[in-house]
Amino acid sequence: MITVNNVVLTYELYHDQTRSLKEAAINFFHKRQYTEKKASHFNALDQISFEVKENERLGIVGGNGAGKSTLLKVISGILKPTQGSIKVNGTIQPLIEISAGFNPEFSGKENIYLNGYMLGFTKEQITSKEKEIIEFTELKDFINVPVKYYSSGMAVRLAFAIATSIEPEVLLFDEMLSAGDAHFNAKAQIRMNELVNKSKGMVVVSHDLSMIKKLCNRALWLERGKIKMEGTPEAVTQAYETAVKNPTGK
Repeated sequence: MITVNNVVLTYELYHDQTRSLKEAAINFFHKRQYTEKKASHFNALDQISFEVKENERLGIVGGNGAGKSTLLKVISGILKPTQGSIKVNGTIQPLIEISAGFNPEFSGKENIYLNGYMLGFTKEQITSKEKEIIEFTELKDFINVPVKYYSSGMAVRLAFAIATSIEPEVLLFDEMLSAGDAHFNAKAQIRMNELVNKSKGMVVVSHDLSMIKKLCNRALWLERGKIKMEGTPEAVTQAYETAVKNPTGK
């Protein structure tokens, strides 16, 4: 379902050589260009290769900054790799930063259509799902209110309902979704389980090692953009957990 071949994602880092706060303030107020900058390169992903076959569920673990979310964005096409290739067979649905595409001036209903278009839905498909989405969010009384007046929990509810209203063949998601109160979280968990069970392939990033062991049948451990270990969820999570508890290796 997914083939990741020798993927590298490189960022250029520019380092400000201003030597004091006073100098930085003078440069800022006089709109001066810094006279001394050096660029270095940082590989957010470094020579990543793996496959996800049909009915496989791959869990990815690693510390903050290891490249986990970046890898999902590369697989989903949000980011383009500097080197290497990605091949996905089947429709793909990334559940990554799901409320980022909202227009705060638009109402909840208008954002259903906006986000739906961004996810590749046709107007007819969105219209057929509109009632179900609104009912699932439990935001009926607020659906015509501009999203800028929503609480963060309300916005995530709406985004989650839109993003999970289709049944993709390949599912990507970054952490489990916290969508508000315990009642709604329980509904969200049931819907996520349904999506996982219906998908032909899945890649999930999470710090919740118990969830990785529960949902996945393979796991990768990423460290500094490289694959440190690949194997069963039990073996990988145990090795990762041991390393986190004993970082010196003694």
